Amino acid sequence: MTSPDFRKVSMSDLDRCYAIESEAYEGDEAATREKIATRIQQYPEGFLCAELDGVLIGFINSGCAWDVVMSDEEFKELVGHDDAAPNVVIMSVVLDPAYQGKGYAGLMMRAFISAMREKGKKTIHLMCKTHHVELYRKFGYVYIKPSDSDHGGMAWHEMIMTL
Repeated sequence: MTSPDFRKVSMSDLDRCYAIESEAYEGDEAATREKIATRIQQYPEGFLCAELDGVLIGFINSGCAWDVVMSDEEFKELVGHDDAAPNVVIMSVVLDPAYQGKGYAGLMMRAFISAMREKGKKTIHLMCKTHHVELYRKFGYVYIKPSDSDHGGMAWHEMIMTL
């Protein structure tokens, strides 16, 4: 397997990020193009893009908070985000469906965790669906609780990793 290159995001990635987000998530679960644009503009450091042979195949994006409230929908538009805050909140972990099942998401997550450690962050928080709980446990995330969020009309679970 060829390993992807990891890089920061730029505004020129917006359409490709939105296309991957729309393909990888179900219905209302996907972020809108506008939300992704806001995230790129306001906190590009919170993005990690995976590129294979010059093609963007996936990304992780996040914001930072002093007090993490995973069900806070406004935070998805970075309302309350503070780059200086020690807690990272992942909003999307997405891989183009054509590249899924090949280990790329794992490489991307490990690179993201490493980048957040280098930035001096203390924790990484995420929400996931039931079938992803065990996957995230393998990376070192710990289960917190079922989430109060009904984002996209789905059941979510909150997890945390202490760096």
